[in-house]
Amino acid sequence: MIEVDTPYDLAQYVGKPLGSSDWLLIDQARIDAFAEVSGDNNWIHVDVERARRELPGGRTIAHGLLTLSLVTHLGSTICRVRQRSRGINYGSNKVRFTAPVQEGARIRLHRTLENYELVEGGARLTFGNRIEIEGAERPAMVAETVSVMYAKEA
Repeated sequence: MIEVDTPYDLAQYVGKPLGSSDWLLIDQARIDAFAEVSGDNNWIHVDVERARRELPGGRTIAHGLLTLSLVTHLGSTICRVRQRSRGINYGSNKVRFTAPVQEGARIRLHRTLENYELVEGGARLTFGNRIEIEGAERPAMVAETVSVMYAKEA
């Protein structure tokens, strides 16, 4: 894990890989919980029996937006800023879901800092993110996300 003191210390990492997260299991309980909070109950996500009969591989698949939502958690295991007041999700410039994440799969995040801009009180950080599926050739997702991280006031 990369650890720095302030958001300003991240400038030195522009264009460089920040690292990879640990593997995270995507089980049916996580998929069901996401379906519940998002209201997306499409059978490909929640109907285990039908998926067994009708989907390639016979397993349900995670919501693409579930995969995207995990970027924040997985990213926090790659890089830590010790002296910050808050961080916010600013948006996404580009997101592509390139392979399904089947129930029971393990995923991990590979992250690069693509751009760094000073903003009042902190920095706007643009990350390149790639979610890998264990044992698969294609990534589950590639996304460029933007966060703003504010420095802790002295």
